[in-house]
Amino acid sequence: MSEDRTHDRTQVQEFFGARAADWDRKFAEDGPAFAAAVAESGLRPGDRVLDAGCGTGRALPALRSAVGPEGTVLGVDLTPQMLAAAQRAGRAAEGALLLADVARLPLRDAALDAVFAAGLIAHLPEPGANLRELARVVRPGGRLALFHPIGRAALAARHGRELTPEDLRAEHNIGPLLGSSGWEMISYADQDHRFLVLATRRP
Repeated sequence: MSEDRTHDRTQVQEFFGARAADWDRKFAEDGPAFAAAVAESGLRPGDRVLDAGCGTGRALPALRSAVGPEGTVLGVDLTPQMLAAAQRAGRAAEGALLLADVARLPLRDAALDAVFAAGLIAHLPEPGANLRELARVVRPGGRLALFHPIGRAALAARHGRELTPEDLRAEHNIGPLLGSSGWEMISYADQDHRFLVLATRRP
């Protein structure tokens, strides 16, 4: 692993590790937005789905409900404290939790039917390569959902910054990025109450 990549990993772990204990309390009202995004992601009973960058596992109950008892739900996160919080919240009952880097997933090619990723895209150090890794583990025709419980403008205002044309999540940026990473964007929604991009895995 390169020195830059190690630095990126450490920064992400430090940022989220320091916030893990209070994460669910701070964002307690996000549950319905997660459930609605999962409902739109095209999952079917029996599907195999990965929650990439699962954090405290807030999406896991909705993902389990969507794929049913015969489906497979896997939550992967880079930060041990986030996975520990998911365990304390009882969300390991909804899916398997794994400490791993989404840049190098310990999964075989085409192992999954879908990936759900909440708040992940802004924290990817190499977005193109990282999205290609997600594509690697999804079967052709499978789904990707890139989600955030508030839209770009609301998130920028929360952090006291301006939106710029360079924002990775802007439609004119994320569409071509997905297209060059093995995905085809099929819908784009950026509203105050949610950000949701859906894509399918190209053959």
